[in-house]
Amino acid sequence: MIQSEIESVPVQPLSQRLIELAKVFLKLGTIGFGGPQAHIAMANNEAVVRRQWLTPEQFTEGLAVCEMLPGPASTQMGIYIGYVRAGQLGALVSGFCFITPAFLIVVALAWGYFRFQGLPQINDIFLGVSPVVIAIILAFCWKLAKKTLKDFVGIGIAIAIFILTLTTSINVLIQFILAGLIGLWWFRPRGTDHSIRGWWIPPTPLLLANLPADTLTLSSFWGLERMGEFFLPLTTFFLKVGSFIFGGGLVIIPLLEFEVVEKLHWLTQTEFINGVAIGQLSPGPVVLTAAFVGFKVAGVLGALVSTIAIFAPSFAFIMLAAPLLVRARKNPWIQAFLKGVTPAVLGAIAAATIPLIRTTLTQPTLFYSIISGVIGLLALGALVRYKAPTWLLVPLGAGLGLVVGFIPA
Repeated sequence: MIQSEIESVPVQPLSQRLIELAKVFLKLGTIGFGGPQAHIAMANNEAVVRRQWLTPEQFTEGLAVCEMLPGPASTQMGIYIGYVRAGQLGALVSGFCFITPAFLIVVALAWGYFRFQGLPQINDIFLGVSPVVIAIILAFCWKLAKKTLKDFVGIGIAIAIFILTLTTSINVLIQFILAGLIGLWWFRPRGTDHSIRGWWIPPTPLLLANLPADTLTLSSFWGLERMGEFFLPLTTFFLKVGSFIFGGGLVIIPLLEFEVVEKLHWLTQTEFINGVAIGQLSPGPVVLTAAFVGFKVAGVLGALVSTIAIFAPSFAFIMLAAPLLVRARKNPWIQAFLKGVTPAVLGAIAAATIPLIRTTLTQPTLFYSIISGVIGLLALGALVRYKAPTWLLVPLGAGLGLVVGFIPA
C-alpha cells in the first residue's frame, strides 16, 4: 500500500525530493520546540498543508502506526513522511535531518554542563530548571492517566508497577512485558479460539547482560580512549531502551534511571535529572537524553553511538516493516498487549519520579529547597491548568533560578 502511495506523488527526480526533505526536517529539527505534539503539528503543516506530500488520510494513518510503535512518535512520523515521499533514502534523510540539530545542541550543553559544573551560576540555573522538569513529568502522568485508566485492570496494573518499581530491583522492561502479557490475556479478542493468528510481531526487546558497574569519570571531549571499553555496553543498552519506549519519550526516564543511575552508576541522581532537563532544552525529542548519558561515559563518540542506538529501532520499524505495520495496527492481539503496557508505563514513570523529586528538593539550604518546591508547583499548575508550553517554562525556570541565586540564603 505504501508503495502505491509513493507512486501517486507527482514524479520528481529523487535528488530533488531528498533535498526538499532535508531542508524541511533540518528546519523542523532546529525550531521544533514544544514537545512531540508541536513536532507533529509542524510536520503536518509542512507535509500535508503546504506541500501536499501526503493526504490528510495518509498522515493520520501514519501517525496511528507511529503511536503504536516503541520510540518517539514525532521522530518516527518524520521518518514515515520521508519514506512515503522518497522511499528508504527519504526515510534516512528526513530522520537524520530532524535529529541532528537537537543532537548537536544536547552535546554542546552536555559539554558546558560537565565543563562548568562547579560554577555557582550553573547550580542556580538547575535550581530552577530541575523542578520544572519534574512538573513536566508529573503533568505527563496526569494526562496519560486520564487517557488510559478507564477500567480496574488498567488501574491495578499501574499501581502494581508503581509498587514494584519502588520496592524491587526487577528490570522495568521485564515489568512491561509481564503487564503486556496480562493485557493479552484480559483484553484478548472474545468469541475466538484464543489462538494468535494472522500477522503478529511479538515484543522482542534486546536483553542486557550485566555490565561493569564501576563509577565513571568524565572522559575527554571525543572519548577515543573509552570507545573500546564502552562501545558495546552503550550500543546494547540504548538499543534495548529504544526498542521499548512505549507511550512517549518520557518513558525513557524509568528505563534510564534504573540502569544508568542505580545499576551501572554512569550518572549520579543529580546529573540524571539535569540531563533530562538538558533534553527538554533541545528542540528534538526528549530521548536525546541518551546523548547526554553517552557524552558523560565516552565523550562525543559516546553521545553519537548512544543516539544512533536509541533511534535505530525507530528507523528499522518504519523502513523495514511500514506496509505490514499499517495492517498490524488493527490486530486485536497487538492492541490487547498495548492495553497492558500503557498503564505499566504510567506506573513506572510515576515511581521513577519519586527519587527525582527527593533529589530536586534536597538543596544546600532550606530556603533553596522551598524555592525549588514552589517553582515546581507553579510549573505544574501552569501545565495542567493553563496548558503552558514546555519550551517556555524551562527557560523561565532557568531565569528564576539565576535570580534566586543572587538572594542570600
